[in-house]
Amino acid sequence: MIRVVFVCLGNICRSPMAEAVFTDLVEKAGLSDHFDVDSAGTSNYHVGESAHRGTRKVLSQHGIAYQGRSRQFTPADLNTFDYIVAMDSENESDLRQLANRHPTANKPKLVKLLNYARQTHYTDVPDPYYVGRFEDVYQAVLDGCVGLLAQIRNDHKL
Repeated sequence: MIRVVFVCLGNICRSPMAEAVFTDLVEKAGLSDHFDVDSAGTSNYHVGESAHRGTRKVLSQHGIAYQGRSRQFTPADLNTFDYIVAMDSENESDLRQLANRHPTANKPKLVKLLNYARQTHYTDVPDPYYVGRFEDVYQAVLDGCVGLLAQIRNDHKL
């Protein structure tokens, strides 16, 4: 089982969007038996809340269901996941600091989602909580998720 977690600040906009999009891509590729996909936030601002209505709306417009609830990323997640996927440079830095404070036997691959994107002009997934533009964010997330899935498939010969 390949375990992937997407991480943003509050886990109500970007990371649940990425979780839902990646899960949809995995299902369409017939690889659901190989993956466990989740999302989390570096903060506890929205723990237990549903995804932002803008995230739910754009996912629905693209035929993707999402029912998850926000949770905070924990040190235990460092041992649980194979791929920890940050939405932006700040999230990536926060996750690296956490990993440095909590060394683990598992060495998950900590990456930034848009490092795998091919078409977007963004280097970080913009936070629609502040700027709106959920469709733009969706397109960037989709681009990154397509590239990430291709890389994981290559890494694991799927």
